[in-house]
Amino acid sequence: MPSFDVVSEIDKPELNNAVHQANKELSTRFDFKGSDAKVEVKENLLTVFADNEFQVKQAVDVLCLKLAKRGLDLACLDAQSIEEIGGAKARQKILLKEGISADLGRKIVKEIKDKKMKVQAQIQGEQLRVTGKKRDDLQQVIAMLKDFDADLPLQFNNFRD
Repeated sequence: MPSFDVVSEIDKPELNNAVHQANKELSTRFDFKGSDAKVEVKENLLTVFADNEFQVKQAVDVLCLKLAKRGLDLACLDAQSIEEIGGAKARQKILLKEGISADLGRKIVKEIKDKKMKVQAQIQGEQLRVTGKKRDDLQQVIAMLKDFDADLPLQFNNFRD
């Protein structure tokens, strides 16, 4: 039976390249001269450091620009509030949202069933498997999910006939 998986993943090498480019630009920009503004990556967390709140916002703008140029969807970013950290420094943590939660999975399954499409959808951990008898039905589901407001970027993997 034809099937495909619906996932929400972040391309880690592209993320690392974007962070590296953002750090490179921050080190050469005139308005950051003399400051130690930088972006750090750990697992599913980005941390932006700068001298003050304004510079943190500017650094986040540079980071977002680099992420967008690398083809990463900014919907996967969950920016926390900017916090002062002694010594006239500030930082902002940005969580990376990855994987389809159980609630979102149920919403997607409900949306597919409401459209009365001849496919079956099942939640498998942090992904969703959609199977059907016809390839055309699966392509209709993909088209419908591209318009679905999921608050996360969705990708479609493992399309099999």
